[in-house]
Amino acid sequence: MQVEWYGQSAFRLTDGATTVFIDPFDELESLHERGMRWDYPAIAGVEADLLLVTHEHFDHNGVSAIGGGPVTLRSTAGRLDSPLGEVLAVAAEHDAAAGTERGPNTLFAFTLGGRRVAHLGDLGQRALRDEQAQALGAVDVLFVPVGGGPTIGAAQAAVIAVRLGAVIVVPMHYRTERIDFLEPVDAFAQGAARVQRLASPTFELDALPAGDGPLVVVPAAP
Repeated sequence: MQVEWYGQSAFRLTDGATTVFIDPFDELESLHERGMRWDYPAIAGVEADLLLVTHEHFDHNGVSAIGGGPVTLRSTAGRLDSPLGEVLAVAAEHDAAAGTERGPNTLFAFTLGGRRVAHLGDLGQRALRDEQAQALGAVDVLFVPVGGGPTIGAAQAAVIAVRLGAVIVVPMHYRTERIDFLEPVDAFAQGAARVQRLASPTFELDALPAGDGPLVVVPAAP
């Protein structure tokens, strides 16, 4: 499986002829107008078979950026049909106040290339509830926010990764040289026993080093 990070929480996952895109963004001039730096390149020339949107904030729901007429599942919970088969969508919150501050968030889990993948969107709860963890089950590849602020931070993300038994953990939604808000990835990476920092935003799962224990993979910022 090939993974490409486009910044924030936007990822393309491709296995063979099948592509999944999660949480794309489109034009974000409004951030500049609010005095916030956003220098991630625009998402262009990308097609997908399945498009997942974890919640309806503009840095996650830019569906017009993705071509190919994908099946789109957005901001809803349930066991949903898709070109991959079943996609599990678990209801969650974007904040620690039962969604009353930033609204709902969806945790997506699906199987691609024989691996169980989970993307937690902008999870803001202090911890996973037992029912959420049980629904997600064990995962092979976990995409988890670590930048704090409107989402969980490094310590909470680390607990969740252990609870879900993640083999490969890809942090997301943190400060890079492209943006000037959120916390950087350092605290999360420093707390991990095995870390692979990459020189590219694109990587192959099969090319990652083997070893004991979970591997934290930090792609280069696009």
